[in-house]
Amino acid sequence: MAIANTPTEQIVKIAAAQREFFRSGETLDIAYRLTALKALKAAILKHEKALTDALWVDLHKSYEEAYLTEISIVLGEIDNHIANLRSWAASVHRPTPLKMFPSRSKTISEPLGSSLIIAPWNYPVQLLLNPLVGAISAGCTAILKPSPYVPTVSKVLEQMIVDTFESDYIAVVQGNRDVNAALLEQRYDIIFFTGSPSLGRKVMSAAAQNLTPVVLELGGKSPCIVDSTAQIDKVARRIAWGKSLNAGQTCIAPDYLLVHSSVKQSLIEALRREFKSLLGEDPKLAKHFVRIVNERAFDRLVGYIQGADVVMGGEYDREERYIAPTLIDHVDAN
Repeated sequence: MAIANTPTEQIVKIAAAQREFFRSGETLDIAYRLTALKALKAAILKHEKALTDALWVDLHKSYEEAYLTEISIVLGEIDNHIANLRSWAASVHRPTPLKMFPSRSKTISEPLGSSLIIAPWNYPVQLLLNPLVGAISAGCTAILKPSPYVPTVSKVLEQMIVDTFESDYIAVVQGNRDVNAALLEQRYDIIFFTGSPSLGRKVMSAAAQNLTPVVLELGGKSPCIVDSTAQIDKVARRIAWGKSLNAGQTCIAPDYLLVHSSVKQSLIEALRREFKSLLGEDPKLAKHFVRIVNERAFDRLVGYIQGADVVMGGEYDREERYIAPTLIDHVDAN
């Protein structure tokens, strides 16, 4: 399934309509925001099966993992905002300096305005809808941009939002990086971006033209350091779980291991046991093991394996975008 690019003309119209709707003041009402949060929760519950089925199609993500790492997190966020929104939005009296007497001071929390939320492919439901919860709660409008790399999920998300909200309040825009460029030509009051540092630089650069505040959640490197005093079985269990979740496609998944020589061999043996315990003799047959998102990412990862000193795993299948949990020794520092 391919995602069609939303035309630039439509993006311009949506952005203008959302600015106009925000200026109407309707989202300032706390009751309006609470109603919208409850509507979003009801929509997620209604579309839960469609969302989890789509995650299986695009990523081979099991229902259990989809619910744990995507659906439940957003539902919990919504419940938290519903419970606390009135107190968060309430004005707070502050001390007034004597030189300002007889005035009084208070802090008033107000929405910034129109928001843009650009989500990645690895947790495409959670990382699109969690920022949306914050935008709704704060009284902002929102343009949502799902990832084109998970087209089935993105289409379900679009249908869910269309069924629930008017586009001058919350809208979905679809497409590739050309659409990202068109989106970033518009003016927003806040941008929330999750993704790669390379695209993050473009987002920050575009936002700087209008001094727009930006929240960037970027991928990084997450080494695991295993010293000589480590409890090896516990360490191996945690590494195996963290690297198996979403097939390692998580920004805080263990990227590489720095291991004291005295425990190296025992850690390798423990990792073999723990991956087998989690995923069985053949991880390819495991219901709870996700696939790599696309062929380009698959080819890049397989390139690290080919010609390497593989001490565990190493099997792969391009047709299924499957790569077994793999441990490589004597890795170049680069």
